[in-house]
Amino acid sequence: MLDSAFELLRQQAEGERSAVEIAQQAIAAIESSQPQHNAYTHFDGDLALATAKAIDAKRAAGKPLGPLAGVPVAVKDVICTSDMPTTCSSKMLRGFRPPYDATVVERLRAADAVIVGKTNMDEFAMGGSTETGAFGVTKNPWDVTLTPGGSSGGATAAVAAQTVPLSLGTDTGGSIRQPSAFCGVTGLKPTYGRVSRYGLVAFASSLDQIGPIAWSAKECALLLNTIAGYEQRDSTSLDRVVPDYVTATDSNDLRGVRVGVLREAMTADGVDPAVQAAVAHAIGVFAELGAEIVDVDLPHREYWVPTYYVIAPSEASSNLSRYDGAHYGHRSEDSDNLEAMYCKSRAEGFGAEVKRRIMIGTYALSEGYADQYYNQALKVRGLIRADYDAAFSQVDVLLGPVTPTPAFELGAKIDDPIQMYLCDLFTVGANLAGVPAISLPAGLTDGGLPVGIQLQAPALEESRLLFAGAAYQSATDYHTKRPRG
Repeated sequence: MLDSAFELLRQQAEGERSAVEIAQQAIAAIESSQPQHNAYTHFDGDLALATAKAIDAKRAAGKPLGPLAGVPVAVKDVICTSDMPTTCSSKMLRGFRPPYDATVVERLRAADAVIVGKTNMDEFAMGGSTETGAFGVTKNPWDVTLTPGGSSGGATAAVAAQTVPLSLGTDTGGSIRQPSAFCGVTGLKPTYGRVSRYGLVAFASSLDQIGPIAWSAKECALLLNTIAGYEQRDSTSLDRVVPDYVTATDSNDLRGVRVGVLREAMTADGVDPAVQAAVAHAIGVFAELGAEIVDVDLPHREYWVPTYYVIAPSEASSNLSRYDGAHYGHRSEDSDNLEAMYCKSRAEGFGAEVKRRIMIGTYALSEGYADQYYNQALKVRGLIRADYDAAFSQVDVLLGPVTPTPAFELGAKIDDPIQMYLCDLFTVGANLAGVPAISLPAGLTDGGLPVGIQLQAPALEESRLLFAGAAYQSATDYHTKRPRG
């Protein structure tokens, strides 16, 4: 299986391996893994080899190479790629090929990364188990009877199965961090606006963010260096200087760093003992590294999930109204008038979970109810942001669980949306507040399944998260564990 991104860069720089040889290894790993895990909706070995050959030719000619030269990368199938389909794992966009690349894809290409394919996901990123998509269920490489999490389950499974060292996911309410915890990898949700959303197919526009997935915080930093930064085509993009995130991971001295512990989250109803133990152990690790441990509360935490599940479906209802069969995407062939074509195209093209969220959002935005639901949720969102501001006036980072439980069985929650939504119990707060958060591997259950911890930091403090995360990983070896299969 593939080495780390840094090791692949070293091997090429020292002439031990070529980009083509690495691409061939990645292709073989995908072909071997795909029947078991179904992490990809599309992969293109010929395109990957052509990209790798061009990189080797540049190296041989002495031309400058990008920081990800020859490193295989997978991209979640909600991010536009001009040379591969972008389907959002939906019948609505089956076979759709965008006429342009997303900003993050442009930056991967400029960095000489080798994009090997698009990863499976919950349909339109709506789900927590990668079971709602139209192109089959993704299975957890640690145990194929279990979910990899969602909605970026394919992106995390692709790394966990060691088919690529790096992948891009998206996080609207925990969709990078939750599957990263379930798959034993590291996943970072950046500050809202830190990474351009241009070319990201929108779910909830005020919440969506693209971020890196890898085995370690240092590798996440490497990928974030490439994709972060201002983009004028994205009106929500922040025009701020991008630091060198990799340099931020060089130190493991946490003396003077204040780590806020969310004690109530650790002991909340339904939190698995293995998750509680992982957070408790992490507190000890941070203390040993010199950090000051401070108990912190976020008073409106109980409103995170209900607030999110008003705002996100409302924005989804608006964003997905464009899929009407008239311009692009699925069009029903069984229609005798325009109105029937609209209705049947949407009924045939969208899956059950997407329809559920569209209906919830449409109701919350409807006349007579918008003030009662959507506008009220926006007010509560302001209180949640204020909670984070108050917490970060006391501490540098927040420590707590990522998920209430380790990975659960496929099919266990697919027919119980409330239980599925509660998987987001500890993650949606960062999206509502717009702050960065990272999931770190933090142990294994008695049954050998990964458990994660979450760190959160103030807006635009990804360096702080990566510094603390890398320090934690310097003192633990959980991020080095690999699935037995």
